[in-house]
Amino acid sequence: MGHAARAELESLLRARKLDVTLTTSAPWMAGVQEEEVRAPTGIVAIDSALGGGLRRGHLSEIAGPRSSGRTTVLCHAMAAAGARGELAAMVDVTDRFDPVSAEAAGVDLSALLWVREIGDLGRALKAIHLVLQAGGFGMVALDLADVPPRVIRQVPYTTWIRLARTIEGSPTVAVIVGAERTARSPGGVTISLDRSSGRWSGGSDRSRLLHGIELQPRVVAAHG
Repeated sequence: MGHAARAELESLLRARKLDVTLTTSAPWMAGVQEEEVRAPTGIVAIDSALGGGLRRGHLSEIAGPRSSGRTTVLCHAMAAAGARGELAAMVDVTDRFDPVSAEAAGVDLSALLWVREIGDLGRALKAIHLVLQAGGFGMVALDLADVPPRVIRQVPYTTWIRLARTIEGSPTVAVIVGAERTARSPGGVTISLDRSSGRWSGGSDRSRLLHGIELQPRVVAAHG
């Protein structure tokens, strides 16, 4: 991340009083009930499979090909975070985030930090690490959906371990969104999506209208 971009992000974090780095998980974890450790995504089928939602303090992932519903799942999760009064952050590597569609899905844009690191995976990784260090977010997402898998595979696995350790024991849910499974922490999960089946109307290819898609999620636990 360039000095100017880093300074701008740090200034924004300070303005929202989010510039305090988490150094220990003990204060938050003490006396917390099991249901409070989970953050619901707002999608009943997924939350049921997760036992209530994504585990806080862990790195999880949403993986699937294009048109599989991965952005839909992410927007639902960010909307659920906003409904709980939590802040969310998104590091957008390829500038694919659509605020209009996200707002229509229920995302509170006033409670969302959108970091655009167009085409620079290295800067994006530094940005999400800075955001996770800052603390104060209920959900933080790294959107790698349109980054070529071969580029992602070149990232050292220790990078993902550092991200997982940064939020270990904290109230933050971290999520990686991509075409393939990338990384997760021991308590994290993979929400694996197949290409969704569409709901269409019309008698010919020229007159067919898409009314929606059916999500086909599969939750894979860390030991899976």
